[in-house]
Amino acid sequence: MLILLPPSEGKTPATGGDAADWTTLSFPALNSARAKVLDALGTVSAHEDALALLGVGASLSADVERNTRLHAEPAAPAHQVYSGVLYDALGYDSLTPAQRKKADESVLVISALWGAIRFADRVPAYRLSMATSLPDVGRLASFWKPQLNDALAGATAGELLVDCRSSTYAAAWTPPPEQTVAVNVFTETAGVRKVVSHFAKHTRGELARHLLSRRGKTPQTPAQLQKAAAEKWVAELVQGTARKPHTLNIILPG
Repeated sequence: MLILLPPSEGKTPATGGDAADWTTLSFPALNSARAKVLDALGTVSAHEDALALLGVGASLSADVERNTRLHAEPAAPAHQVYSGVLYDALGYDSLTPAQRKKADESVLVISALWGAIRFADRVPAYRLSMATSLPDVGRLASFWKPQLNDALAGATAGELLVDCRSSTYAAAWTPPPEQTVAVNVFTETAGVRKVVSHFAKHTRGELARHLLSRRGKTPQTPAQLQKAAAEKWVAELVQGTARKPHTLNIILPG
C-alpha cells in the first residue's frame, strides 16, 4: 500500500543545517526535471512581478524571495517541512518509531518542485503550486505527468494506491486505475452531501494516520481499504472502471 498526498501550501522552513543533497532524494531519475523547474522558479521569483506570476499575495513575499536561493537554503525531512491541516491531522511526530518507518516507506508526496518525494527526503521550504506555469517549463502538471509516469512505474507496481491528493496535484500523475482508490470526503445533512475543503483535508490526514497506525494487516485491495476506513467512519466504496479509479467516499455528519 502506498498513500499519495499533496504537499501543503505553506511550508515550515528548517532553522538550520545543510542544504538539500539531491543525490539522496528518492526517485533520482527526476533530478534533471527537478533542476529545470528549480532554475525556472528562481528566475521567476527574482522578477519584479514575481508575486503575480506565482499567483500569491504580498503576505508571501518572504516565501517567494526564499525561492531565489533554494540551492543554499537549509533542508529538513519532508514530514517536517510540510505543515497545515492534512499534515497536522496525520501527526507524524506522535507516531511510534515503527509507524514512522511505515510512513517513510508508504507515503509519496506529489510535488510541483520535486515531482515526487518520500517523507524522509530532506528538502527546503519553497512556494510553488502545481497550477503554476513557468517559463521554459510550461504548466507544471503537464510537465510532470510523463516524468512521473516513468519514475513511479517501478515503485508503484502491484501496490494499492490510496489517493488523497487534491485535484490540482492529481492532474500531475494518473496512476493505473485498477490499483488506485481516490479518497473523497463529504459532509451530509438531511441526505444532502457537500464537500468542505477544510474537513476534506483533515479527514484525509486522519485516514493516512489510521492506515499507518492501525493494527492488523495492511490493506491490499480496495475492499480491504473500505473495511479499514469503516473502522472509524461511514465509508462507501464505488467500484472503478477500466479508465476510472475506485472511489472511497467518507461521509461525515453535517
